[in-house]
Amino acid sequence: MLGIHGLLARLVDVILIVAGALLASHIRFEDFEQTQVDGAFITLSVALALVSFPVAGLYKSWRGRSLLRLTGLVSLAWLLVQAGGLVLMFSVHRTDVISRLWFVYWTAISAAGFIGARLMLHTVLRSVRYAGMNLRNVAVVGGGVHCKELVGKLQASPASGFRASALFDVSAGEVFAPNVIPVFEDLEKFAEHVRKNGIREIWLALPLSEAQTMLRFVNEFRDDLVNIRFIPDVRSLALFDADVVDLIGAPAISLVASPLSARAMVQKEIFDRLFAALVLLALAPLLLIIAIAVKCSSRGPVFFTQCRKGADGQVFRIYKFRTMRAHVEKAGVVTQAAKGDPRITRVGALLRGTSLDELPQFLNVLRGEMSVVGPRPHAIEHDEIYKKLVDGYIHRYRIKPGITGWAQVNGFRGETDRLEKMQKRVEHDLYYLQNWSFRLDMRIVIATMLKGLVSSNAY
Repeated sequence: MLGIHGLLARLVDVILIVAGALLASHIRFEDFEQTQVDGAFITLSVALALVSFPVAGLYKSWRGRSLLRLTGLVSLAWLLVQAGGLVLMFSVHRTDVISRLWFVYWTAISAAGFIGARLMLHTVLRSVRYAGMNLRNVAVVGGGVHCKELVGKLQASPASGFRASALFDVSAGEVFAPNVIPVFEDLEKFAEHVRKNGIREIWLALPLSEAQTMLRFVNEFRDDLVNIRFIPDVRSLALFDADVVDLIGAPAISLVASPLSARAMVQKEIFDRLFAALVLLALAPLLLIIAIAVKCSSRGPVFFTQCRKGADGQVFRIYKFRTMRAHVEKAGVVTQAAKGDPRITRVGALLRGTSLDELPQFLNVLRGEMSVVGPRPHAIEHDEIYKKLVDGYIHRYRIKPGITGWAQVNGFRGETDRLEKMQKRVEHDLYYLQNWSFRLDMRIVIATMLKGLVSSNAY
């Protein structure tokens, strides 16, 4: 059964659809007397919206949730309604009487109306909630840092519509809740307080290991109209920020998996290919000059190739300009270049000091084996050593390795003759994975161009 708020929301949306169609017709045909609309199409869109919008969850409470996501959901739902209406009108041979410009105007105006109405409502509710009204009381169950942070977020965001009004402390540690929030350690007294004060939200801020504690609270409030939500503390288990994904229709929390979403991976992939292609085209004359210089500096091939690990441990051949005289390494041993290394040629020293020897790796990027920005790949022989010595080392390969990275622009490049140097490099790589954004990639690219090409650590 629909509440008054649901009915009003539907009525407003119907008005916005009809008003948008009429305004679009007036704009399209300019002269008011020539204004014309297709009543059947408008009626069909209203009917489809009244069916589709509830399915999309547009009439559910959006308390504490992302407005950006709501805006996207509204736009998508309305576009699907209009697309469905067009298909049905086409099936009854009525599309010939529909003005395409009018349809575009109508779709845009009504979409703006839907979004504007919801943002206006949110602004009003925000003001009301800051005044201490329209708040939903929450009882938090938990202890430790995770619970403290959750209570802090509730207090810092009254506009979300939630207010911490009770705390059940499951830890034996110091009680951290402010004085205004009653703290309980006895379940019976806690349950009495929740029922007496009409609290309708209980949030379990607990680690996954507290299954028995969760069960106690679920059983206690089984016959009450209380929403019990589990907000797990998975930081002790999850390497990166835990995310809930849908697997074969079941929710799954990613504890150790790729830290980048599919959308982020697509963004990086598009940028990588375009950037690599532009660099190779723009620097083609320089690449030719370097190739000639390398060939003339000593006997051997122009390019040095070596097997490295890519995303998910896939092995590929990395390309560099050769900077050393041809030599043979012992099987299973890779000797890093050191300061004053006699194997390095004069041309090679210049290339290594300016990182110009890395330019052929844009071929690896174009081939999809590397990224412009990411953790630097190491020799496979070094991988086998350091993954046992440095915590989190192997997770650098959750994404494609990069030509440059957060560690490199912060000075952690070149020889890793001490374990501490590799640990610092890995710390910076993991920071990059945990805090990735397209803006951070651009920052690293710009930093590399401005200061990252020349380094005293590169030899």
